[in-house]
Amino acid sequence: MESRCEFWLPKKNRFCANTPLNTNSKFCGNHTTRSDGQWISCPIDPSHTVLEENLEGHLKRCPLLKHIQSLSLQPFYQKGINAGTNEEEEEENIVSLNNPSSGPLGSNSITSEMKRNAVYSMTSTQLSKLISKIQSVHASICKDIQDSFKIPEACGVWINREVDGKLPYQEKHVLQQASILGNLEEFGVLKNTDKHMSRGDFRSDGPTVDDACVPAVVEFGAGRGYLTQMLADCYGIKKVFLVERKSYKLKADRSLRQKDSLILERLRIDIVSIIEDLNLNGVESLQGIPYLATGKHLCGPATDMTLRCCLAKKCTQCNVAGHRAGCNLRGLAIATCCHHLCQWKHYINKRYLSNLGITRRDFHAITWFTSWAVDADHSSGLPGSVDVASDLQIIGTEEGGKVGLAVEDVLREIKAVERAVLGFMCKDVIDMGRLMWIKEHGLEAHLVKYVPYSISPENHLLIAKG
Repeated sequence: MESRCEFWLPKKNRFCANTPLNTNSKFCGNHTTRSDGQWISCPIDPSHTVLEENLEGHLKRCPLLKHIQSLSLQPFYQKGINAGTNEEEEEENIVSLNNPSSGPLGSNSITSEMKRNAVYSMTSTQLSKLISKIQSVHASICKDIQDSFKIPEACGVWINREVDGKLPYQEKHVLQQASILGNLEEFGVLKNTDKHMSRGDFRSDGPTVDDACVPAVVEFGAGRGYLTQMLADCYGIKKVFLVERKSYKLKADRSLRQKDSLILERLRIDIVSIIEDLNLNGVESLQGIPYLATGKHLCGPATDMTLRCCLAKKCTQCNVAGHRAGCNLRGLAIATCCHHLCQWKHYINKRYLSNLGITRRDFHAITWFTSWAVDADHSSGLPGSVDVASDLQIIGTEEGGKVGLAVEDVLREIKAVERAVLGFMCKDVIDMGRLMWIKEHGLEAHLVKYVPYSISPENHLLIAKG
């Protein structure tokens, strides 16, 4: 009888069924003890490792390599199209020259550790001034962010759990998805199917949409696609494009494909950055069709790339008066997320920050502070205003007697609720810049808090219509 690997699998209550690696080993290749120093992550697909001595040969035959190469030949692939324009890169250089204190944080990829270290390298006085600046900016431009938790009648089938029992149901996600659609209906982008003759119709102040032209939905960062599932169930959308960088189990595709006359297409380029390289003008089946762009919890720079994807390349087709005859975008709803991952290179409105006196160094510190908002306990809500900088201002003076106190110690002394409030302020400032950029491109737009903190601290929603 052929020998088997002697590694015991407790969950399966048996030994591994694979054959040993060789006659001198009791274990298969998966369970043979190996030296960590000899193995490194594959540069193409970090999900697996390879012996360092075999790396060169592995790179030529990595299973993911051919997959990426084939996906990159798609007609909608255009490398770096949404990463940022040359004009913005020039602006970045100008900001760097005008603000030497911005330092080395102008590089393309800044990790959370680098952001934290940069904050800790500040003096207590510099930190105090930065927090005061954040408070001042927030007080002047972020006053009109309204609570807008909307559950539309059209989504009653989901709210009342009258959907197919095979579909995964998590109340917090259903409430978020319903509120996104409710805000779109309230804003006049979607029409309630119970109140209007046609399902999935759109209302626009621009050119009238031909009744024979079925509106489409492009969901960015779609994941399993259940925001689009609810949209199709409740508003009758008939053409769906799901944009995601990797495949998922238990996705909504199967139930969506069972709908009569619904056309579903997944757009995938590579496993890393599809939105950065996605040219919607290259999606042949989307040409000439008015569409709604959606995204639930688009992490960090993915929000900025999505806005460029939908608007930056289309604005040249629109005149000053706002006529958008050549533009297919009819509405937009993006729930922002993970502001701590935002990068200066990708941020959509660097001019807005520069005009507020916010440098690259300030920006990355602000993004690092946003993680405090998510870390807090949101079960009982948060106070509307806390003067976080008051103690820090004292620390930065001689009277305080703490001029030399390390920033790390200063931050440790701030109460958790005060850190959370500062984090939310920073999130507001970042998203307000995105809102202004959307308005500059001719759309009517709002920034709202679409769910309470207790449902999700990531509760910002950008909504717009053309």
